[in-house]
Amino acid sequence: MGLLEPGRLNAITDVEGVGVGHSTLIQGEDVRTGVTAIVPHQGNPYERKVTAAVDIFNAYGKSTGLPQIMFEGVIEVPILLTETLNTWRVANSVVDYMKEGYGVVPRSLNVVVGETNGGFLTDNFNRHVGREHVFEAINKARSLDGQGVVPEGCVGGGTPMTGYGFKGGIGTASRKYANFTVGILVQLNCGAKDELRIDGVPVGREVELPKPPERSPGNSIMMICATDLDIESRRLWKVAKRVALGLARTGSTSGNGSGDFTIAFTTGKKSIEELREMVPPRMRSFSGDSFLSLVYRATVEATEEAIINALFKAETLQGRDGNIRHQLPYDQVAEIWERHGRTLKN
Repeated sequence: MGLLEPGRLNAITDVEGVGVGHSTLIQGEDVRTGVTAIVPHQGNPYERKVTAAVDIFNAYGKSTGLPQIMFEGVIEVPILLTETLNTWRVANSVVDYMKEGYGVVPRSLNVVVGETNGGFLTDNFNRHVGREHVFEAINKARSLDGQGVVPEGCVGGGTPMTGYGFKGGIGTASRKYANFTVGILVQLNCGAKDELRIDGVPVGREVELPKPPERSPGNSIMMICATDLDIESRRLWKVAKRVALGLARTGSTSGNGSGDFTIAFTTGKKSIEELREMVPPRMRSFSGDSFLSLVYRATVEATEEAIINALFKAETLQGRDGNIRHQLPYDQVAEIWERHGRTLKN
C-alpha cells in the first residue's frame, strides 16, 4: 500500500528505541477493555524529554496533557491509550509509575493519556482499568518483548473498539526513506461501514455481514506518530497534520462527535541534511521545509496502512448486552478486490 517501503517490522517500533506494551482486560460478559503504553525510548522520559507536537483534527474527546505539549513542544512521560472513562484513572496511575518505575517525584508532571469510547462492547462507566494494568503496559513497553513486535487488533486500549462498523482496535505500520523512518500506531474506533475504502477500493459498501452493524456510542481515533528525524516542534506539527490525510484515505469524514487526535514525537537521531540534499536546488531556495514533503508521504502511507492493519488483525468479539462486532472478512475483501481488478496480498 503506497509507494514507500515499510520498516523491518512494519510497526511504530521500527523507530529505534520506541516500545509498545498492552494490558488487556476481559472479564465476564461485559468487561472488554485495556490500556496501551508507548514509550519514546528506553530511558527515563522525564530526564530525557523528546520533541513533540499535537494536531487536533476534531476535538471530541477527553485526552489529557495535550495543551502543554502544544505550548512547550515536548513529552516527558510514556503515552497511554485507553477506553474513554478510564482516562483519569490511567493518568493517576502514570503519576504513580513515574515515581515507582522511573524514580521521578517532580513538583509537576504533564501526563499524556488518549482515549476512544468502546462502550458498545464494554461497561465503561465502572472504569475497570486500574493501576496494575497501567504498570503492566508500561513495563512491557520498556522491555521491548518480541524485539519490538507489536500485537495488534483486540488488545490493550483497542480491546472494545469498532472500526468502520467492524471490529477495530490497535494497528501499526511504518515507512522508511533515505535515512529516516516514520512509524504510526492507531487506536481505531471510528467510521461507518459504507465509508470504508482500502487503497481506494470501496470495500465497506460491498462486504456482507450477518446483519447491518449497530451504531457505536463512540466514534474516535487516537493516532501516534513517531519519527527519528532531528526536527523541532514546528516542523513536527506539520508532519502531524498529515496523519489526518491517511485517515481520510480510508474513508473517514471525521464527524462532529469524532475525537481525532494525533500525538507526534521524534527521537531526533537522524540528521535532516541528507534529506535536504535530495531536494532540487531550485526548491531549496523556495522553501526551507521542502524536504518535509518526503516525510509527509511516509506519514500518510503509514497511517493508512496502520488503520487497515487494525481491521485485519482484529477478531470478532462479543461483549456487554450481547453486542457483537464482526471482524472484517478477509476472504470477502479479496473477492471484492478481484472484482475491481486488484490483488490483495497477505
